[in-house]
Amino acid sequence: MTPSLLLFLFPILAATVMAQPPSPIDAGGKGQWQLLQKSIGIVAMHMQLLHNDRIIIFDRTDFGFSNLSLPNGRCRHNPKEMKVKTDCTAHSVEYDVASNTFRALFIQTNVWCSSGSVEPDGTLVQTGGFNDGDRMVRTYSPCPNCDWRELNTGLAARRWYATNHLLPDGRQIIIGGRRQFNFEFYPKTSGSKNIHSLPFLVQTNDPGVENNLYPFVFLNVDGTLFIFSNNRAILFDYAKNVVVRRFPEVPGGDPRCYPSTGSAVLLPLRINLEAPSIVEAEFLVCGGAPRGSYQRAIKGEFPGALNTCARVKITDPNPNWMVETMPGARVMSDMVLLPNGNVLIINGAGSGTAGWELGKDPVLSPFLYKTNSPIGSRFEVQNPSSTPRMYHSTAILVRDGRVVVAGSNPHVGYEFNNVTFPTELSVEAFSPSYLEPGFSDMRPRIVSPASQTKLKYGQKLKVQFQVNVATLSPNLVLVTMLAPPFNTHSFSMNQRLLALDPSNVTNVGGSMYEIEVTIPGSRILAPPGFYLLFVVHKEIPSEGIWVQTL
Repeated sequence: MTPSLLLFLFPILAATVMAQPPSPIDAGGKGQWQLLQKSIGIVAMHMQLLHNDRIIIFDRTDFGFSNLSLPNGRCRHNPKEMKVKTDCTAHSVEYDVASNTFRALFIQTNVWCSSGSVEPDGTLVQTGGFNDGDRMVRTYSPCPNCDWRELNTGLAARRWYATNHLLPDGRQIIIGGRRQFNFEFYPKTSGSKNIHSLPFLVQTNDPGVENNLYPFVFLNVDGTLFIFSNNRAILFDYAKNVVVRRFPEVPGGDPRCYPSTGSAVLLPLRINLEAPSIVEAEFLVCGGAPRGSYQRAIKGEFPGALNTCARVKITDPNPNWMVETMPGARVMSDMVLLPNGNVLIINGAGSGTAGWELGKDPVLSPFLYKTNSPIGSRFEVQNPSSTPRMYHSTAILVRDGRVVVAGSNPHVGYEFNNVTFPTELSVEAFSPSYLEPGFSDMRPRIVSPASQTKLKYGQKLKVQFQVNVATLSPNLVLVTMLAPPFNTHSFSMNQRLLALDPSNVTNVGGSMYEIEVTIPGSRILAPPGFYLLFVVHKEIPSEGIWVQTL
């Protein structure tokens, strides 16, 4: 399709778009779907929520012309670009959650299949990409009219399909990527080695397929990194470059990382006042594709995806995997930690793998995973969307408790006609059942502290909240802190939920209550930066407030 015909069929949007009234879809229980924007002009391949309640979204510069013009006649001129040398359309947007509006942002080099993390001061640091962007570092600071800044050769190695994680000292570690069996840190420190070998990525590389890209990385409670690649995991001391522990292979041996893309979370970390130094950590990985699926999908065969999750206590001295069966098979799904500690499994396909044209059978119904329910009763099927979200889809939690869902483009370029799964430019929101009006009396409303409050490690924090229900259940109240993640390719980097047990819950008059919690005393448990803080009552969360640990 020629650019002129594409623009005729899909008129380019203005650079700044006014709000569309959301159109609710009343699905009657098990969550509700709501269309927020029919088109934001680009594919939401990567998303990050910032502490000003804006979501930074971007796709790639070599898709061709997007459906969103850059403002003020601005154009991108790049002789190294493989698709379009001069492009006056945007490939990144800032979406304002509160006003349901968005504006175009400018990216010079290719951010395709990149990674990122938010610094302690709230600046988004995005790393790598493809072609001229594979060694780039780009930063975005939250402010009303900010735009991307690009730092040439900020990386020591090309990073494409890598994973980032924020560390306790405020740096981020960047692990792996295509044909990169190593890691590095950002920002760089003088005199330090730039690239550090990680043989585990070689050991988990399937020749011709890989299955070790976008490895699942989480900061463990002892300061080591839990790294899951392909079908197995290690605990890794990144400071000494030493493998501390090797975990058993996941039962069945099937791969779970890109392109056999499952998804994974570190389950909520419960901080117990009676033993704050003893925190258990559990890892959960769900879905993926049976071994050999990628080779078969390239030939036009689409094996059914995996229908299992595997859960392991990574702090156990003798860890063993526990396998659970989902209500259905999924590949390329996203796993979103909810404020009450449950996990929403959303997006994806029922067969095939990640990759161009390699997935089929969209899974339209999310699954709710109830973290603390007995095994065998943890899954609930939620109401379906009407929009397939296949390869290059995204999902993140926002402050009011909804999950914003966007993206889907299993094609090399923008394709809107005569394809099974057209390029999807829309943005939806899924409202979990805890947002239903019937729970409004049980829903807490935080009165103090104010949003954007700065917190010190080990600080005693008093939170006042209002609940309209006649009788509060003090033993069913807790405070949670969520680190908003960088989401792409079915993995949410840096996603972390802390569950803080209250020391007491007291009534301070009428429907007003006060709860006291202790902020974790360790940067390992709570790396510095911005968190969403919620009060949860009977699994019904309040709207969150932003807090910053320093």
